[in-house]
Amino acid sequence: MPNQTFSELRHKEIINICDGACFGRISDLEIDTCTGMICSIIVPGPARLLGLLRGSEELVIPFCKIHKIGDDVILVDINNAARSD
Repeated sequence: MPNQTFSELRHKEIINICDGACFGRISDLEIDTCTGMICSIIVPGPARLLGLLRGSEELVIPFCKIHKIGDDVILVDINNAARSD
């Protein structure tokens, strides 16, 4: 995978390959401060009140669950039992 900046990553849609669900876009990263490697990507929780407000819930996706980072999307493998929305 070529190096990409956070700015480039946050413009990509997160798609679950298990069910085709779109989780939105990355809002933050969890980084190991010792190695500088990405541990997880963080996606905002589901929208509330006609899509205007977001809940305080966040979806934390471990980096090992990322299958492919493409030009427009990031494909992840999150089974329904692991989702908390």
